Amino acid sequence: MKIILPTAGKGTRLRPHTHTKAKSLVHVAGKTVLQHIVERLAPLDAEEYIFINDEENGPQVMAFMKQKFPNLNCWATLQKERLGPAHAVSLAAPRIAPGDDVLVVFNDTIFVTDLARIGQLCADCDGLIYSKEVEDYQRFGVNVLDEAGYIVDMVEKPDQPISRLAQVGLYYLKDGRGFMDHLERSIRAGETVKGEYYLPAVFMNMIRAGLRFRAPEIDAWLDCGKPETLLETNRYLLQGRHHTHGEVRNAVLIEPVHIERGASVRDSIVGPNVSLAAGSQISGSIVRDSIINANSEVRSMILDGSIIGESVRLVGAARHMNIGDHSLVEME
Repeated sequence: MKIILPTAGKGTRLRPHTHTKAKSLVHVAGKTVLQHIVERLAPLDAEEYIFINDEENGPQVMAFMKQKFPNLNCWATLQKERLGPAHAVSLAAPRIAPGDDVLVVFNDTIFVTDLARIGQLCADCDGLIYSKEVEDYQRFGVNVLDEAGYIVDMVEKPDQPISRLAQVGLYYLKDGRGFMDHLERSIRAGETVKGEYYLPAVFMNMIRAGLRFRAPEIDAWLDCGKPETLLETNRYLLQGRHHTHGEVRNAVLIEPVHIERGASVRDSIVGPNVSLAAGSQISGSIVRDSIINANSEVRSMILDGSIIGESVRLVGAARHMNIGDHSLVEME
C-alpha cells in the first residue's frame, strides 16, 4: 500500500498559528496533528508515505517526519500551483505502480476508525470513501447511497437532507494506478470548480465507468482546521488521559490534563482539558480548556478556551483589594 498525504495549503482558518508552521504541525493533546494521523496509519504497514507539500512548509513537514518517524519510507514532492486537492493527489502518480493500492489522507482531520478492516470493507467494491453522519450536512460534500450501500451520487453542500453522510477526507482505492489515470483524465478535461480540481468529480467519473464505492462510517471525525474545532479535538483526545510528566508544585490539576516533560506548573489551577508542551510554564494562573505550545510562559492570568503559540510570554497583573461586605466586583 502507498499512503498519500497532501500537506500543502496555507491553513488560513488557523491563523495566526499557521503563519510560521504547517497546519499539520499544529499541536493538539500533546502531539502535532500529523503525528496523531501517522500513528493511526501504523497498522497498515505501508510500503511508502507520499507527501504533497508546498515550498514554504514542505521542509518543516519532512524534518518532522525524519525526527519522529525515522524508520518510515517517505517521499515528497511540491505542489507549486494551488490547483486544488485532486491536483495535489495527482502529483503522487510517479510513485504509483500497477498493483498498488492507495490510501489518501488529508491532514486537517484526525480520524478514529479501524483501518485494519479495509480489506473486509472493500471485498465487494473498488474503493472506500470514508464518511461520518452529521447534522449540519449543508456544510459538507455528502455521499448518496443506493439500497445496497453503494455510492450513486455526491452532492456538495446540499440544501435538502438528501444525505447526511459527509466525506471526511479519507479515501481508499484498490487500484491505485487506475485512480491516477482517472485523475489525469479529469485534469486534462479541465473539470474545475472555481479554478480548482476536486476529488468528487473524479469519483463520479469512476462510478459512471462502472466502478463501485462504499462509504463506511468512521467512529469519530476530529476537525483541526479552525481554532474552535482544534479545542474540541483537544477535549476529545484528552478524554481518559491524564499525563503529568513535568514539574507540578503547589498546584491543583483537574483531569484531564497533559503536561509534557520539561513543562512546569506552579501555584495554579489547571484543567480540565489543558495540554501544556515542553519548556512551557504556568504560574499563579487559572487555565482551563486550552492548548499551550512549547517554550511559552503564562503568569498571573485566567485563561479559558485559548490557544497559545510557541515562545509566547503572557503576563497579567496581580491585584491588591480591600473590599467590604455586600460588595459586587466584576472584572470581565
